[in-house]
Amino acid sequence: MCTVTYLPGPGNSFILTSNRDEKELRRKAQPPRKFSLKGQSVFFPKDMEAGGTWIATGKNHFTLCLLNGGFQKHIPDPPYRVSRGLVLLDFFLYRDAAHFASEYDFNRIEPFTLVVLDTSAGLDLVELVWDGKRISATPKDKNLPHIWSSVTLYENEVIAQRRNWFDNWLKESYRFEMKEIMHFHEFGGTGDKMNDLLMNRNNEVLTVSITSIHKSEQGVCMKYKDMTEKKLYSIRII
Repeated sequence: MCTVTYLPGPGNSFILTSNRDEKELRRKAQPPRKFSLKGQSVFFPKDMEAGGTWIATGKNHFTLCLLNGGFQKHIPDPPYRVSRGLVLLDFFLYRDAAHFASEYDFNRIEPFTLVVLDTSAGLDLVELVWDGKRISATPKDKNLPHIWSSVTLYENEVIAQRRNWFDNWLKESYRFEMKEIMHFHEFGGTGDKMNDLLMNRNNEVLTVSITSIHKSEQGVCMKYKDMTEKKLYSIRII
């Protein structure tokens, strides 16, 4: 849950794509499928260690993606009350980002960034950041592409370099399609395995999957590429 891109499409359509960078020893995630959260149908790959997820889309109107860390790198201070992946799923029980930010109990939760897409009335794109002390909500321009990199894994200069790769890709890309952005998430970079989008740090921390969600008037498509098995899963939600 450490590199995320957002691409706007016609009308209120979009593509949200995430690379999950994780410890090699962490249990393998379950490919995406439908789950029921208090009567709501929500689709996501499941973290089999903590039971949550880093990316999800619901039949209501939310699509969410989580990154570890807030505005700057923090020193971990366990134990924490609940996994951040479960916090993401709790979001689906709230009306919107403002309701979640004002009413949720963030006490003893490790810092995180949550990208929120809300299609209940058009399309709203909001960045929520919990820094361990306060929650901040920042509206983002839904008509512009965006990229996020986790501050827990990447230094500021690397984050800026990745933004430059993304900008260059945007200049060269003729169209925004899932296939093209997933290719960028797999091959973007300079050949530096420590900091490329598909990263591998001595087989201790590495990119284990790429997930992309395309939401349009025709419905929702979710693609999930398991990078350890090189296997692609696809589900369509009407």
